[in-house]
Amino acid sequence: MLFKRPSIREGWPIAAGLLALSVIPVAAGVVRLVSLATGGTVTLANARFLAHPLPVQLHIVGASLFCVLGALQFWPGFRRRFPRWHRMAGRMLALAGIAAGLSGLWMNQFYPYGPNVGIAAILRRDVAQHRAWMMRAYAIGLGAGTQAVTQLPWILAVGLPGELPRALLMGAAWVLNLAVAEWFIRRQSGAAFGAAIAA
Repeated sequence: MLFKRPSIREGWPIAAGLLALSVIPVAAGVVRLVSLATGGTVTLANARFLAHPLPVQLHIVGASLFCVLGALQFWPGFRRRFPRWHRMAGRMLALAGIAAGLSGLWMNQFYPYGPNVGIAAILRRDVAQHRAWMMRAYAIGLGAGTQAVTQLPWILAVGLPGELPRALLMGAAWVLNLAVAEWFIRRQSGAAFGAAIAA
C-alpha cells in the first residue's frame, strides 16, 4: 500500500480564524514599535514606554510571535506535512510566550501607571467623558457580582463549570456589565443631544 501524504488543507480554517484574531494586537504592536523607533510625540499615555522602551519592545515581539506561531500550531495539515517545522516553531513559541509574559510582569511592576481616563477627563472639565469612563470603570469593578449571575444557570443545569466554561462565564459577566454601561451612556448622551436641540 502506497503511503498517502497528509493533505495540507486539513484544518486550515482554524488557523485562519486564529490568525484573523491576531491581526489587531499584532497591528497595534507594530504601530507602537514604529512610534518607539521614530521617537513619536511624548504624551501622558506613552511617556513611560519612551523612557524605557526595551520591556515593551520585548513584550510586543514576543506576543506577536506567540500569536502567529501559535495559530499555525493549530493547523493539523500543516503540522503533519512539516513536522520538523512544527517542533522548531513550538520551541520558538515557548520562548516567545516566556518573553511576553516576563516583560508584561516587569511592565506591570515597574512602569508608572498611565493616566486614569475618568480623572483626566474631569481635570479637563469634560463632565460627560468623566461620567462615561467612571461608569465603565464601575461596570468592570462590579463584574464579580455579575459573575454569580452568569455562572448560576450553568451550575443549576450542568454542575460546577470546568476551567474553560468558568473563564468564559466570567468574561461574559464583564461583557454584560460593559454592554449595559454603554447602553446607559449612549442613552444619556442621546437625551442630552435632544435637550440641546430643543433648547
